[in-house]
Amino acid sequence: MNTTRRHFLAQLGTLATLPLIPAIDSLAAAKPLFFKISLAQWSLHRALFKKETTTLDFPTRARRDFGITAVEYVDQFVKNEPAYLKELLKRSHDEGVVNHLIMIDTAGSLVDADAAKRADAITRHYAWAEAAKFLGCKTIRVNLQSKDAADEVRKRAIESMGRLAERLQPLGINVVAENHGGHSSDGSWMASVAKGVGKPNCGLLPDFGNFCQSHDWGSSEKPCDQLYDRYKGVTEMLPYAKGGVSAKSYGFNAQGQETKIDYGRMLKLVKASGFTGYIGVEFEGESLAEEEGIRRTKALLEQEGSRLA
Repeated sequence: MNTTRRHFLAQLGTLATLPLIPAIDSLAAAKPLFFKISLAQWSLHRALFKKETTTLDFPTRARRDFGITAVEYVDQFVKNEPAYLKELLKRSHDEGVVNHLIMIDTAGSLVDADAAKRADAITRHYAWAEAAKFLGCKTIRVNLQSKDAADEVRKRAIESMGRLAERLQPLGINVVAENHGGHSSDGSWMASVAKGVGKPNCGLLPDFGNFCQSHDWGSSEKPCDQLYDRYKGVTEMLPYAKGGVSAKSYGFNAQGQETKIDYGRMLKLVKASGFTGYIGVEFEGESLAEEEGIRRTKALLEQEGSRLA
């Protein structure tokens, strides 16, 4: 045996006596999370608007590019046409991807002051619920923004959400409202709507980031002059969470933490509520490429979630 080989074997013997120290990332990945992870299509909205990617490619990209096997669609990127939906369903099935929900933004206002327009919006939302049913989704997400008086908008919201929920019961579809600007970025107001409807297939979708009441959609990277306490708001909404929870993100520091939202604190609130469903990755920042933002958001959810396992 030559000297080099003898030295090599001696080193192996020494290494064998050392304790094994798994990488921190491996330890985190090995711990089961109390929730499941989905990918919100809005995370790729810039690429979608630029035609750099398509909805038909979304299930494949979710699984192959990001390792996520459940997706949340946005209606403005989906064609509500039989042949199109059939192809989308096939692609998601081929990838083993769960179609979780559809976010509805273009079907009219459920809280419009005009009763006829509210009725039309209910019908248009129902058409999307039928598409959701075909795709295997369990939920549609709706909006309740309005600049009218809070009490009046609450009455309209309860009426419309209640009527829509009744129509969706035979389909087995849930309807959930997301905090998304104005009164809907007030957690207590949203909870009062869900409580007022009081139907088993009607609830809320708490978003970590949409609590800017002075912003049209409640979400902004810039400082907000009317920011509802996001931790209080999520806590108020969680008892009514049905379609999931949205993990909004904008940017990250050198340690991988979100710069505006304490994910560890948020996930503690989510776990304390007893929620065990989907938490959707929804990157919305401008300082990172969308793909990188998605990966960092997912990694942060896994990191903080594993600490609560």
